[in-house]
Amino acid sequence: MARFAVCLAPTAERSRAHLASMGAAVRPGAGAGRLALVEDEPGYAEGPFTACGRTAVGEVILHNRPQLLAALAAAGAPAPPGCPDGELLLRCWVRLGAAGIRAAEGMFALAVHEPGDSPADPGELTLIRDHMGARTLFYARTQDSWAAATSLRALRRWPALSTGLELAAVRSFLTFAYLPGEETLLRGVREVLPGRCLRLAADGTVTEEHYWEPCERLRETDASPTPYVLRLRELLEEATAMRLPAGEAVGVLLSGGVDSSLVTALAAKLHDHPVHTYSISFGAELPNELGYSGLVAAHCRTRHRILTVSGEAVAARLADAAALLDSPVGDPLTVPNLMLAEAVAGDGPRVVLNGEGGDPVFGGPKNLPMLVQEMHRDELYGPGGASPHGPAEDARASAYLRSYRKCFTDLPDLLTPEALEALTPLPAPQRFVTPYLRPAARDGRMDHLLNQLLHCNLRTKGAHHILTKVERLTASQSVQGRAPLFDRRVVDHAFATPPRWKLNGAVEKWVLKEAVRDLLPGTVVDRPKSGMRVPVQQWLGGPLRELAGDLLLGREARDRGLFREDTVRAWMRGEGALLPRQGGKLWLVLTLELWLRAYDVG
Repeated sequence: MARFAVCLAPTAERSRAHLASMGAAVRPGAGAGRLALVEDEPGYAEGPFTACGRTAVGEVILHNRPQLLAALAAAGAPAPPGCPDGELLLRCWVRLGAAGIRAAEGMFALAVHEPGDSPADPGELTLIRDHMGARTLFYARTQDSWAAATSLRALRRWPALSTGLELAAVRSFLTFAYLPGEETLLRGVREVLPGRCLRLAADGTVTEEHYWEPCERLRETDASPTPYVLRLRELLEEATAMRLPAGEAVGVLLSGGVDSSLVTALAAKLHDHPVHTYSISFGAELPNELGYSGLVAAHCRTRHRILTVSGEAVAARLADAAALLDSPVGDPLTVPNLMLAEAVAGDGPRVVLNGEGGDPVFGGPKNLPMLVQEMHRDELYGPGGASPHGPAEDARASAYLRSYRKCFTDLPDLLTPEALEALTPLPAPQRFVTPYLRPAARDGRMDHLLNQLLHCNLRTKGAHHILTKVERLTASQSVQGRAPLFDRRVVDHAFATPPRWKLNGAVEKWVLKEAVRDLLPGTVVDRPKSGMRVPVQQWLGGPLRELAGDLLLGREARDRGLFREDTVRAWMRGEGALLPRQGGKLWLVLTLELWLRAYDVG
């Protein structure tokens, strides 16, 4: 298990020294000392490897190797059939350019070093991240050197980088429950966005290329939904089949909702080895979806297992789970997800599928508050929808942030006066959603409001919460988490489907449900989405109460000066916010504090 780090300093010797200071293992002669592995961290890094005059290192899992090998052969540049996935992706990049990366289907982060024209020229680095954001990649600049890594912890260890807490990222996390863009909680460290290639030059310049972005391709003449339903079914089967491991069992995380249920049904239909399914219970006394997940498991004849998660287990494991993540995620399912990954690993499967992606790609219920807000916009803000606090686009972006129902509206009461004053000149969190909700003119621009909302959800929560959380937690157990619904071709098809077939009257994800109706019991396909009922308030009032008090009211948190103690105490007493969201808000503060301590960020 390893992750990778790379460095572009004026000399190879200085690059090696920087990498060693980050804890990376620099192999003699490999990558001219500029590319290395960070060993003993959970990941799938390989390399360095050299092809076509470039050297690269990467965390690369490709699902469509045959197609990529064929494309290279057709271009007159055949690759060795047994070459590693990272080398194959490197060859696609060098020989086919952005089109070669765009054609790749998989989870990848790749760093490529291109040598300079002379021994004194260090060359340049190219950083490439997969279409959806399943793998993370971070970078930073000191006075004369670049460094990048799939491990944020490696950059945190870099002595040459004078870093500290990025206060704007604290506000972003409290607003979204994750970090929705390029910023990280480490000052000076940025994240490569999905679907992008970054070229880092020795002189400090950065060139960004978008090799893929979803596009709205709607045809006004499409009156029948049938072609969209049938094509989606084909794509779902292909996406699931290419993610199934050859010759071995596969796991599926089965909540009982339609998304995970359809992935279970497709895996059971297409795989010729056992399918193991896994569900979570928080105790028989709490509302749950076990009836639905059990029904699907029986219908698909899987080897089903229910994992019971207690509040005591969450309290014991929360700090460990937070430390596994490159950026904090304020999701109370983090520990249960980690325990599911452990259960899968213990049973033997090395690949586990999930149903993530159905909501951000096909239109789940979280779009409804924004759709209602848009209907009443003139009533709220007057003709034209202009907010008294700013232009119309600010009103839409602010409404979107409020719809998250996290801490956005609580920030004046939660943050200390000193923190609020320091935040005043910094860019507001609306900047992360405005480009999607008010898109600039481009070919394939999202013009329909529902597609704008889906695009925003895909590029924020999908990339920076859902996919990265699953990848980090499963990788910690040497298991690969794979999401068929985030397949690039499935996403492209979703944005080419008329919005009325995604939200058909009051039926959400209609086209998705119709595409798999024959695979599942009708009670599963037609049931309303309820989501996982996580007993956060019970945990915070019981097994987590002492831990939360010690962490959030202790000296280290006070010295950091972020949160008002009176607000934290009020939230812990159950005051100051409407139930049940107050428990979720306190959870955000707790998970942020745990992450900051794990990364030693003051």
